[in-house]
Amino acid sequence: MSLWILAGAVVGAVAFLIALFKLMWRVAEPNEALIISGSNHRTEGLGEGMGFRIVTGRGTLVVPGVQAVRKLSLDLNETQLSVECVTHQGIPLKVRGVVIFKVGDDFVSIANAARRFLDQQKLMSERVHIVFAGHLRAIVGGLTVEDMIRDREKLTGQARSACGTEMEKLGLIVDSLQIHEIEDPTGYIKNLAAPHAAAVQRDARIAQAEANRRATEAEQQAAARMSEATRDSEILQAGYQAERDQASAKARQAGPLADAGARQEVVVQETRVAELESHFKEQQLQTEVRKPADALAYEKRTLAAADRDARILAAEAEAKKTELASAAQASATRVTGEAEAAAAHAKGLAVAEATRAKGLAEAEGIKARAAALAENQEAVVAQQLAEKWPEIVEAGASAFGNVDQMVLLNGADGMSEMFAKALTMGGTGLGLARQLLAGMKPDAPAPSGPAAAEVVPAQRTEEITIGDDA
Repeated sequence: MSLWILAGAVVGAVAFLIALFKLMWRVAEPNEALIISGSNHRTEGLGEGMGFRIVTGRGTLVVPGVQAVRKLSLDLNETQLSVECVTHQGIPLKVRGVVIFKVGDDFVSIANAARRFLDQQKLMSERVHIVFAGHLRAIVGGLTVEDMIRDREKLTGQARSACGTEMEKLGLIVDSLQIHEIEDPTGYIKNLAAPHAAAVQRDARIAQAEANRRATEAEQQAAARMSEATRDSEILQAGYQAERDQASAKARQAGPLADAGARQEVVVQETRVAELESHFKEQQLQTEVRKPADALAYEKRTLAAADRDARILAAEAEAKKTELASAAQASATRVTGEAEAAAAHAKGLAVAEATRAKGLAEAEGIKARAAALAENQEAVVAQQLAEKWPEIVEAGASAFGNVDQMVLLNGADGMSEMFAKALTMGGTGLGLARQLLAGMKPDAPAPSGPAAAEVVPAQRTEEITIGDDA
């Protein structure tokens, strides 16, 4: 039983000691300083008789009830500056800025700050603002507006230098001082900047105009290039479309063109065959009919002419001989008369002999034509008609030569009917010629005298009407 009591007493004593230690042990955070008062302490750098101890960044034992422990913050603080000042030129300005400050890290600064702000740490920013406001007014009073605008660093440097001693006494240090804005209620700064602003605005407008000009030129060039590209594209597309249309048209026309070409080739070949056949028939006619007939006629005409010439020369020679003999034997008057009579008689005989020879030659030609007609009547008739066709057509047209007025009824049909009748008349004349040629005998004498004369129709004037009832 006593053992348990002893163990409980030991545990209680240990717990008491732990609780007492925790109650007496204090630890300073990195951003704070412990100010321990209630006993005399001597701290290096501090004057004697301060009666408090400063602990930073470590722990320390504090006797409860004997010593008091309070904390001084070492955090950054800031205060907004808004100070109305007057420059050296007498121009009122309002300076706006910010001051960032803190309690110094050394024991002297902590001690000074503890003496002044330990119970009034919230009023620290207000006190700093008052200090800086007074010094800013003094500094701005010695500067011009141009100096403040052009060199703000000079203003901040002078403000920090002027406030440094007082801030050190307060145990504070300035980490940063920034002048944010200088307000000019009178418009001096604005007017001061007006010429420069106008120049800048002018340069800006010039630059903008130049940029607009360049942009417009670039846009125009781009539009021109786009138009040119569009034109080239449309030309190419039109060319391609034309080629496609041409190819399509050729493809569509290939079949008809091939058929037409084949038909044309057939017609050409048929035409050539017909021309060759016609040429062959013509050559055959020339060879078999006309040339033999012409040769025979030529032979007859040549023999008749030669015989006639021979007879004429013989008659002339005989007459000359008779004339010379008569002249030599008779007297001049009688001999001349007799010679002239003999010459006349001889000349008559020569003319008669020549006429007889010509008749014999024509008879031979008629016999040759009759023989050729017997062999190939159609060819001879066709040749003779072809040779005399202009006279035949002229004779057929003479029927209309004395017509003063011709009235055609039924238009083109009436004209066609009239020419058909004329051609019928020509065909009838052709048949009659063939019958006459066929009825001629080789030994029949050629017609002569009045029977061979052409019968010319009497002149007449009439009106011919051709129509459906003609």
